[in-house]
Amino acid sequence: MFVSDSLSVNEKGHLTIGGVDTVYLAEKYGTPLYVMDEASIRGALRDYKKSIDENYENGGMVAFASKACAFKAIYEIVKEEGCGADVVSGGELYTAIQAGFPPERLYFHGNFKTEDELAMALDYGVGRIIVDNGEELEALSAMAKARNVTANIYLRITPGVDAHTHSFIMTGQNDSKFGFTLETGEALQAAKKAAAMPNIALKGMHCHIGSQIFDEAPFAHTAELMIGFLAQVRDETGLTLTELNMGGGFGSRYVESDVVLPYGEYMRRIAGAMKEVAAKLSFPLPYIVIEPGRSIVGNAGITLYTVGSVKHIPGIRTFVIVDGGMTDNPRYALYQSKYTAVVANKANLPADQVVTIAGRCCESGDLIQEHTKLQPCQRGDIVAVMTTGAYNYSMASNYNRLPRPPIVMLSGGKSYVAVRRESLADLCCNDL
Repeated sequence: MFVSDSLSVNEKGHLTIGGVDTVYLAEKYGTPLYVMDEASIRGALRDYKKSIDENYENGGMVAFASKACAFKAIYEIVKEEGCGADVVSGGELYTAIQAGFPPERLYFHGNFKTEDELAMALDYGVGRIIVDNGEELEALSAMAKARNVTANIYLRITPGVDAHTHSFIMTGQNDSKFGFTLETGEALQAAKKAAAMPNIALKGMHCHIGSQIFDEAPFAHTAELMIGFLAQVRDETGLTLTELNMGGGFGSRYVESDVVLPYGEYMRRIAGAMKEVAAKLSFPLPYIVIEPGRSIVGNAGITLYTVGSVKHIPGIRTFVIVDGGMTDNPRYALYQSKYTAVVANKANLPADQVVTIAGRCCESGDLIQEHTKLQPCQRGDIVAVMTTGAYNYSMASNYNRLPRPPIVMLSGGKSYVAVRRESLADLCCNDL
């Protein structure tokens, strides 16, 4: 029933996360409520670091992909674990800096960084700016020159790899809005241009083939292509680049049928592919950067809801209607994403009813899960939806003028509020 090691059932029959009773959390903080287990997040970061240490002789960096879930406490945890962070907007960059995150360990992404955002990156001293297109390269060179600084960059490369995932979260194929295409020669021309530009220091290359990938083969194939490209850049420009950012995309377990490889197995396969090609091309192994996000925080989080009503439509379906929905979790509406749910106060009972979990928004498509098994429930019960640590809070909205839920973090069996619940007054704070 459970997709995460941090989840269990206590003697009361209640669901627990990180050893803490979720019914107690719902009573103390109210619902909807995001809950995240700090130990799970730290454990994932450490496992990724260990996988790099064991497989890459030249070392590397785990850079948390902020877009999965960005708030100050996450950056503080990532900083304490000695990792880096991938940011994709001025907002994420600002939040990281406000949390005291070392700017030299930041990687700034995005296919349209505004001039204000590029200025922030230069002024804060961001470690690496990942350039996505030619216009951005020109603008960054000019801005760095005006400041009399050097911008340390990667180029984002589109390697043409199909990651076999949902089309909305595939980014490595040639038909992508991101990056310089490898197959057409655009990437090589961009590398030649960047290597010769004033106030630009081309340090390495970046690629990212998609999200929620369970198969290691696309990663290994991408690694081969990227080492080959680095060797081609060396041969064409005389510049030997020493860093390679392979992006993220490692899958999280949402339902029982999801088979997630140990992080070390991913790294072993990718490293093996790199070493084989590097040896053939006499190219030195680069410093490796990976950018996992979902696989670090996804299983660390759950969302708690209170049931408002149960609507039976004979011969059609049963709706379990909760006090949240697409405002705090839009992923089912966007991608028909699968989730595992449980009635938290009856977690010891069989899940023998097939229901649709629906939200409170004025939209027919406001659903969290369809045709899912759940324990019998009624008004006032607490429903927990698992694996919501990634792309729930970060994609939440105020649709229907609903306040966004708080985030409660668990550490050592205790809970603390990391992000407070929005109030009705907060909804009007920018209105004139």
